[in-house]
Amino acid sequence: MIELWYWIILNPILNGLIALSSTFSSNFGLAIIALTVIVRLILWPLTKRQLNSTKVMQEMQPKIQELQKKYGKNQQKLQQEMMKLYKDAGVNPLGCIWPMLVQFPVWIALYQSIMKALATTPENLLDLSYHLYSWQVISQAFPLSSHFLWLDLGGRGDLGLAIIVGGTMWVQQKMTTAPSVDAKQQSMNSMMQMMMPLMFGLFVLMVPSGLALFWVVSNVIGIITQYFVAGGWGYLRSRSPAQQVPARETKRASQKRL
Repeated sequence: MIELWYWIILNPILNGLIALSSTFSSNFGLAIIALTVIVRLILWPLTKRQLNSTKVMQEMQPKIQELQKKYGKNQQKLQQEMMKLYKDAGVNPLGCIWPMLVQFPVWIALYQSIMKALATTPENLLDLSYHLYSWQVISQAFPLSSHFLWLDLGGRGDLGLAIIVGGTMWVQQKMTTAPSVDAKQQSMNSMMQMMMPLMFGLFVLMVPSGLALFWVVSNVIGIITQYFVAGGWGYLRSRSPAQQVPARETKRASQKRL
């Protein structure tokens, strides 16, 4: 099983990173950015499907909110009606998860690739040699530099990069998470929008900065594609349903209190 992992995922990513580094004059940071773009291009069919589903779900929000108001006290009936609505619209509410799940093996392989490629001890160099292809472009790439901008790509604990990862993830979540008229659901959504970026930001402090760089570039590409495919910032500028009170109704309420 381990040999299969090396042969199918780890070795291609490791050698691809090193070959890209050779292409960019041994700049390992640019190689990671280029690999991120390549991964996003490969995942584009899944991403496009996800974005189209998100756009359809945005258009369905008035109907969803009507169901939430109508069946808010009967969660089982609400779930049945919402699944029926999704089915009629041809939308899978879990479709947005697949691109992230597909990227998990890439993240793991990239983590291992960075640690192996930036080997410093004789033992690590010997282990690296077992995974390299006999390509001239690979041999020309060494020695690799772990420095990119202010980062040590093989080092850990860059606070600035952790903040950027958390911030870009929060923007992506905010753009795609629809507000709910149900107070509990809205509270849960708000908590997840804060907890997930925070968790990933803390996780970035414990992994090589090269992996965090991959996440940053991937998140930025995701924000850009979401903006253009879905037609704008989505729910990033939306107020919660409790806040969406017409101005004239607010004015009438004020006049009654007076």
